[in-house]
Parts: sequence; C-alpha cells; structure tokens
Amino acid sequence: MKKSFWDVVSGVYDFFERVYNRQCYDSTGVRVAEEICSGDNVLECACGTGAISVHVAPKCASLTATDLSVGMLRKAEKKCAKFGNVRIKKASIMELKCPDGVFDKVIAGNVIHLLDEPYKAIEELMRVCKPGGKVIIPTYINKSESSNGLIPKLLGVFVVEFKREFDLESYGDFFREAGYESVRISVVEGRMPCAVAVIEKK
Repeated sequence: MKKSFWDVVSGVYDFFERVYNRQCYDSTGVRVAEEICSGDNVLECACGTGAISVHVAPKCASLTATDLSVGMLRKAEKKCAKFGNVRIKKASIMELKCPDGVFDKVIAGNVIHLLDEPYKAIEELMRVCKPGGKVIIPTYINKSESSNGLIPKLLGVFVVEFKREFDLESYGDFFREAGYESVRISVVEGRMPCAVAVIEKK
C-alpha cells in the first residue's frame, strides 16, 4: 500500500514541530484539555502523533483518537499506551461512521486549513457532538497580516498544500460566515500561534 505524505513524515513530525514551535506545540493540548470534563466521551479527529491526545486522555472518561494516516496513528498509539481509556482508529473527518450526538467533546486540531471542504467537516463534527457538548478546533494562525504566507512557506518544503490561511480576525470571520456566531477563540502563543475555537452545540 502506498504511503501518504503524513505516513512518511510521522517519524519526524514531533521533532520538527518542537524545533520550530515548541512553546505552542506543547501548550495547545494543555489548552484543549481545559475544555474536557472527567465524565466526557471524547472524539479527536486528525489526532496526528497524539500531541493533543496525551493531554486529553487523563482528563476524560474515554477518548477515540482518529486519523487517516496509519503512520501517525502508530505514533499516537505509542504515546497513549499508558492510558487505558484510549481507542485508536483510522477514520476520515469528512465521513465519521458513527451515530448522531454520541460525543460530549469533539476535537479537530490543525486540519481545517488543509481541507477542500472545511465547512462540511465542521458540520460532521457538530453532527456527532451531543447537544450541550463542545466542538474544539485549534488551528495555526499568522500573527498579523504582515506575516501572511509564513505558514504555507514553512510547510511548503514538505509539499503540504494549504487550502486556507488565517490570522486571528479571519479565523473568527470563517466561523461567522458559516453561521456560528457564539464561537469562543483563545490564542496559544508561540513562534507560530494556534487559535483554539470552541463551539458549544445547543
């Protein structure tokens, strides 16, 4: 079976993230975990190597960590091996094969900007979230308009195609344009900051 780009880079992904952006990379999971409660049944999409998963798992009742890359899932499985409440599963954020409203919290970290149909993905995340639950979407942003193009240029070396690029203002606009008016957004600082959007499902 042909390896995907993410399979190929899975072995060095954490290393490069920490070399360039350690403060943000290590702190984003901490920020996301602040939204998690002890009784929560959590779904994480695009979990990658498990950088967020390892912070969420100790806080929740159960975590289903998913990704399309087998290489990334292997890394996540190793990181989460010490937790007895984590299930690792291959799945697409665009088509989650589970019933409506089954998860208390749904997380999708640093993937929205890579998708052809990001709004469709958000609809799917909202679909599987329980009423009263939260959808949590951390995404790398540019610090200002003057730095536009920085993230794609950096990761363009690895042939990663960005479909969208955000600063803090345009990230808020992105959700408002989809009809999500009451989105809380906080920023995890770093060389490349991460904006953590939280949507409460009514």
